[in-house]
Amino acid sequence: MNNKIKHLEMIEAIIDRMARNSFQLKGWVMTLVAAIVALAAQGPNQKFILFAFIPVIGFCGLDTFYLQQERRFKLLYKNVATKEETDIDFNLDTSKAVGTEKEIRKLCYCHCLGSPSIWLFYGSIGGALLVLGFVLRVIP
Repeated sequence: MNNKIKHLEMIEAIIDRMARNSFQLKGWVMTLVAAIVALAAQGPNQKFILFAFIPVIGFCGLDTFYLQQERRFKLLYKNVATKEETDIDFNLDTSKAVGTEKEIRKLCYCHCLGSPSIWLFYGSIGGALLVLGFVLRVIP
């Protein structure tokens, strides 16, 4: 039972790290967008605000990747939890994890992109930038 617990703890640590990375990405994108908007508002060329979409799109893609990896490790955790003690091999290869059709479908990058934790956060930032662009008459 000791090997199984150690293997599960290893996977838990990875899942925790993925969740922390996702949280940090959200903080970084807010900081970058706020800085770009502040620079654009003070400068003579307000079209600079359009550059704020670059970190939003880039960090959205990266955050989606971390969510996908987190889901893969959660499926691996589920697989390891159902294994017998003698079958524990400390393998962290998520491609060998098996699950139901619904669980496998949730591992798709596009499905992760549609997660509320992604589209609500990045969509609201993108929407706010669009509104600001229209208000500043940067976007016709």
